[in-house]
Amino acid sequence: MAVPWEEYFRLALQEKISLKIPGQNVEHLPPVLHLLEKRRELVDVDRSLQAQKEVFQTTMAVLKQRWEQVKQKERELKGSFVHFDKFLQDTEARRSRALQRAAEERRRASRQEAEALRLRAQLEKLRGERAELQHRLLRLEPCARLLGQVLELLPEFQRVPELVARFEGLADMQVALRLTERQRLEELEEARGRLQQLRDAWQDEVLRQSQQRVQLLERLEAARERTLCWESKWIQIQNTAAAKTLLLGRTRMAALNLFQLVCQHKRQPPALDIEDTEGQLEQVKLFILDQSSMLTSFRRAQSSLDPGEQGGRGTPEKEVYISCRVCAEWCPPEMGGPCSLRLPCGVQEGHIASAK
Repeated sequence: MAVPWEEYFRLALQEKISLKIPGQNVEHLPPVLHLLEKRRELVDVDRSLQAQKEVFQTTMAVLKQRWEQVKQKERELKGSFVHFDKFLQDTEARRSRALQRAAEERRRASRQEAEALRLRAQLEKLRGERAELQHRLLRLEPCARLLGQVLELLPEFQRVPELVARFEGLADMQVALRLTERQRLEELEEARGRLQQLRDAWQDEVLRQSQQRVQLLERLEAARERTLCWESKWIQIQNTAAAKTLLLGRTRMAALNLFQLVCQHKRQPPALDIEDTEGQLEQVKLFILDQSSMLTSFRRAQSSLDPGEQGGRGTPEKEVYISCRVCAEWCPPEMGGPCSLRLPCGVQEGHIASAK
């Protein structure tokens, strides 16, 4: 470990200065001797420092040499490690290539073995087909002789393959005709089934239409009955409306007549419209209330008199029936109609008053 020279010498000088000379009293020495003593101490310190410096340099040189040797050994070891790693990599690569070649050889051997098995199976199959063909040849040999005899009888065919082709064509045509016939029969059955379905659907539709016709007839009869009922109700409503209209007209005429009578009694021209029935009735109501209040005041004035004076004045006031020129009937007070005015005799104007 390297230490700075300045720090090293500073520490050594401090150690030397801190030492004291034994058996001497520095306080009784003269200054010159004291200075010489200090110089001698400095010389001794320099010598010791120089010796330590030489020892330190020697030690550092030895350490440096050893450090160089260690670095050299480290480089050699690194080189050895590199060579060893390269050797291991080469060995691993050769081993991997050997394993790959072995695996490839095993796969190739497996493929060759599978190919051999396939070829053996194919050979066995071909042998079986050959045996079967030989068996068929032996079995069809009489047919070949028969075909030769047929060729002798049919001069239009020169070879057996032509005859066989002709026979196969006829057989294929027969199969096609049978297939066509089967298809036509299936189509015929399907057509018959559809026809039966259409007949059933037609019968169901006829039945449904009949039921719907009956329902519609019933609804028509019900509608006719409702029409007659509503027509009768409409006639009744029209009659009621006519009666109500007539009653309304008579009521409005009665109200107009009463309003005109009130205006005549007040000696005022009619200020309201002829169609304003509510206003006319309001004026009649006000007139009746005024007359009733006047009559009440009059009766109170009569009731305040003594019985003798009341007998000398005459008979009490009688209730009257008023005949209205609108309805042309006598209206008793109990009816409470627009023409029944329960007023004292001699108050009405334009009415015929009669004592009961």
